[in-house]
Amino acid sequence: MTTTPAVRRAGWREARARLQQLLPQRADFSVMRRQPRRDLLAGVMVGLVALPLALGFGASSGMGAGAGLVTAIVAGVVAAVFGGSHVQVSGPTGAMTVVLVPIVATYGPQAVLTVGLMAGLLLVGLAVVRAGRFIRYVPVPVVEGFTIGIAVIIGLQQLPSVLGVHVHAEKVLALAGAAVVAGVKAPHWPAVAIAAGTVALILGGSRLRRGVPFSLIAIVVATALDASLHLGAETISSIPSTIPMPRMPSFDHLNQLVVPAVAVAALAALESLLSASVADGMSVGQRHDPDRELFGQGLANLASPIFGGIPATAAIARTAVNVRAGATSRAAAVIHALVLLVIVLVAFRWVSMIPLAALAGVLVATAVQMVRVSSVRALLRSTRGDAVVLVVTAVSTVAFDLVTAVVLGLVVAGGLALHQAAEAASLQESPIGESGASGESGGSGHDAEERSLLDEHVVAYRLEGPLFFAAAHDFLLELSDISDVRVVVLRMAHLSAIDATGAAVLADTIRRLESRGVTVMLSGVQPAHERVLTQLGVYDELAHERHLFTSTPEAIEHARVHAGRLPHPPENAVASATGGA
Repeated sequence: MTTTPAVRRAGWREARARLQQLLPQRADFSVMRRQPRRDLLAGVMVGLVALPLALGFGASSGMGAGAGLVTAIVAGVVAAVFGGSHVQVSGPTGAMTVVLVPIVATYGPQAVLTVGLMAGLLLVGLAVVRAGRFIRYVPVPVVEGFTIGIAVIIGLQQLPSVLGVHVHAEKVLALAGAAVVAGVKAPHWPAVAIAAGTVALILGGSRLRRGVPFSLIAIVVATALDASLHLGAETISSIPSTIPMPRMPSFDHLNQLVVPAVAVAALAALESLLSASVADGMSVGQRHDPDRELFGQGLANLASPIFGGIPATAAIARTAVNVRAGATSRAAAVIHALVLLVIVLVAFRWVSMIPLAALAGVLVATAVQMVRVSSVRALLRSTRGDAVVLVVTAVSTVAFDLVTAVVLGLVVAGGLALHQAAEAASLQESPIGESGASGESGGSGHDAEERSLLDEHVVAYRLEGPLFFAAAHDFLLELSDISDVRVVVLRMAHLSAIDATGAAVLADTIRRLESRGVTVMLSGVQPAHERVLTQLGVYDELAHERHLFTSTPEAIEHARVHAGRLPHPPENAVASATGGA
């Protein structure tokens, strides 16, 4: 089938309009001129906080501390300009390093560039197809569980530097175990003291006064003590590839890198959109565009590896600092990147003297601060299902990988949701008087009528909740086993949903009953459910037999005809299902 020139022109116009929606708007830049002083102060503050984190995450990824700085600079600017949030700050994160470590170990540093480019293209594609809105469907226990797992992994990854030992292992649990064994045999106490002091200063200081960059203060103090006292702690200068250079992508393992690229893209999308949601909640009047945020993160991940950086994502901690420092526009995130650039150009000689144990201490403190104890406690106490999803996601993150953990968390959460929905569905014998001519009424006088109907071998059942594959078999098949009944009236007005499986089981139940001489009637079928019932042959067959009714009283009157109590069907028994019983 060929397309006409008019169709092609319309397609190009639609694509151009969609691209214009994703690109920066004039209003984005006008906001940057409103309160430049606040954005300047916030950008400087975030830059100081981001310095040790960028160095630490770059070193932890296996690409070098300088790669972390380049990522914070390049991705920080690109994501700030093209992203969907006015106050979001992007760069290297602990979650991303967890994904990158096995890539570097298996395929080498060159593969990180390829993975970053592929992930960037995937993120841009997600933005084009408007996938940003789906983040709202990720359950909170999954998010909290994967955050806990990431925090545990970050902490375990730092054990070699904290203990001052050199061990290597692909799996984080094996790495932590080997570090502990080596540290017990030959402990390096200066490294342990520097790491412990750094953690204590950051955590203790943040409790006393929020907003102060205690991580930077801890780094400065640790570096000064190590240099003045000649403690002999290993420093950043010992890490290879400290100053990364632009590289060309490697396509040697392209097929094997598809899955890691998907993992990087999924993590970047998830963490960035969650961070943007957090920023919206912390600020007044800020609302992010999820598709533009994906677009900005995609461009950032296309740019960062080209300059020697690693894949990036929005950083929740740095974004929170940015908001608390008074940022009002994208200018703050751009200034944060420029502050880091100045440090690289002017003071990198001093940066190279930072002890690795101090960076490890910063990351351990960051991991501790990532876990919101009050939120975790609330989830564990809320419902058993939320607690299960939280624990499964957290354990899977540490034992397997982030993508597997999120998938498992979603599967468990979905299974529990289906179980709850199935339990909400019910089939119960209902009082006939519940539905009068106008809808709802009742009284003790109906008990005698119900007994009379039972004597006439007529029974009415009300279906409530969703009727789908998880619930259909639980009670409809039991219905086919009833005895000593001539007519069954199924009240459908309170049925919230029905799928093909539920309709198929309903059709099978009706056929089983009618094969034993039991007549089945439906009342109150909602128009939204007619299509499914029609496709499964339920609706048309019952309509042909005049066994579909608008209300339950009509169905009951017609049921008495089949039970032999009335000489002819009532005139108001119409084969219609446009109302409720």
